Amino acid sequence: MLYYTDLEDKVLETPSSEVDNYIVLSGYIGVEPIKKLADLPSNVHATVIYGMYGSDNISAPLHKALTELQNSMPNVDILYSTIPVHSKVYFWREGETIAKALIGSANFSVSGLRNDYKEVLTDMSEGSFPDFQTYYEYVKERCVLCTDANIKSRKVSKFPRTSVQLQPLFAHGICRVSFLDKQGLVPQKSGLNWGCSGGHVSQGDAYIRITMDYIRMFPKMFPPKKYIDGIQNENSTGRKNRENDEVELIWDDGTVMVGLLEGQVYNKFDGMIYPKQLSTSPQKSILGIYLRNRLGVDLNHVITKSDLRKYGRTHIDISLISEGIYYMDFSVNK
Repeated sequence: MLYYTDLEDKVLETPSSEVDNYIVLSGYIGVEPIKKLADLPSNVHATVIYGMYGSDNISAPLHKALTELQNSMPNVDILYSTIPVHSKVYFWREGETIAKALIGSANFSVSGLRNDYKEVLTDMSEGSFPDFQTYYEYVKERCVLCTDANIKSRKVSKFPRTSVQLQPLFAHGICRVSFLDKQGLVPQKSGLNWGCSGGHVSQGDAYIRITMDYIRMFPKMFPPKKYIDGIQNENSTGRKNRENDEVELIWDDGTVMVGLLEGQVYNKFDGMIYPKQLSTSPQKSILGIYLRNRLGVDLNHVITKSDLRKYGRTHIDISLISEGIYYMDFSVNK
């Protein structure tokens, strides 16, 4: 069968009570799906292989998050392949015998598994199991545990929060997003203060505005939606043409959360629709509560420019550090 919806549920679906090994071989991996492996039956050991380490290396924030998971999850081994592997395969074993396998285009990440119709997986035929087993053993022999002392990770470029020189940020793929509007103020009923608007929102709701200027400067960081203006998407689960893509956010203090690229803004230059804001899933308040804790204000407080200046910055630096994974720098150490 071909699967293109609810892929996260599909890849974590235990085929029988007899399986004792679950193995993921994925070009790129994220933090959130690995966390879900804690819910596997206690007799099941999981192995997750990050395939593209051999060519792309790994960013320091993602590597740190993965090593912390490795140290906290005794039933999981997170491995990095020293040879480039772009495969995406999920399979269960009973001892050394493969019980079930899925293969396709979906990475073991929020972006790969939680955005319906974006990727596909299909059942691998039993006749292919022996060949695949040979392939898997070849790759595994060339893997190292993520906690290995010889692992090398890429540092994420950081610039002083007071820097007014934007060109270095562009060159290093850093989008500096302001919390202020065109008048130089924090909007009282949107953005950081969305939960204070009195509309159909919850206490603490917040989002980070994505302007068309940011999209033009960083088209790969904020990719277009899954449709083109004027073409209806009949598979939309909400209002027509309102799909929202889930991603992962890793903050400078190590906090990890699921982000949501939502809303829509039309780009007249390419006819595509882009997200207009970044919030969090499953609740918008996850972002708002987190930022308010860092600013030292309560949920009912209307955040002002003065609050941001007191904290130390009026903007946030965003970097795309892996497929569907963003590094969010709200630090004030520089």
